[in-house]
Amino acid sequence: MRALVTGFEAFDGAGSNASHEAVRRLPPRIGALDIITALLPTSFARAGAVLIREIERADPAIVLCVGEARERTALNIERIAINLQDARTADNDGAQPIDTPIAAGAPAAWFSTLPVRAIHDALSAAHLPSTLSYSAGTFVCNHVFYTLMQYEAQTHARWRGGFLHVPAWRIDSALGKTATMTLDDIVRGLVIALKTSARLPV
Repeated sequence: MRALVTGFEAFDGAGSNASHEAVRRLPPRIGALDIITALLPTSFARAGAVLIREIERADPAIVLCVGEARERTALNIERIAINLQDARTADNDGAQPIDTPIAAGAPAAWFSTLPVRAIHDALSAAHLPSTLSYSAGTFVCNHVFYTLMQYEAQTHARWRGGFLHVPAWRIDSALGKTATMTLDDIVRGLVIALKTSARLPV
């Protein structure tokens, strides 16, 4: 069994992205689950195509996309992706769509097909801060999540997919903020999410 896990490149002037830093520290194998990782561009125009290419290459049973949400303080298991792009800041290509659909004429939303409640419960049992989230935002993270779930539906895929937001692990102390989770704990959370999705013992 294989799992594809993706993170994002740094954006908005940051030197790193917690999703990429955590994903690239995952072990190559978790129990019976082979882990394949990929880096997605923080780009409305390019991220979806890269994701689909990586899915076709990996032929996974599970797809977990991971993104950084700097303002959040816990692991957010996303339940729903919405068909909306509304960027407060530009992406890495300089694009800043406002109030535009991801896919014209497509459904308003798609739900994750990962066991989101079980993931949340497993993270809580491991004493990691976590929450079930009903908004993946309207930036590139949500764009990728929506693209993932629409692709799953359109292709009648045999894999299950979803999205998890992690908090930033490095925050500028000059702004009076501190990181709320260590990178080690973020990685541990991803491992638990993958084990739960694959129905492996946590």
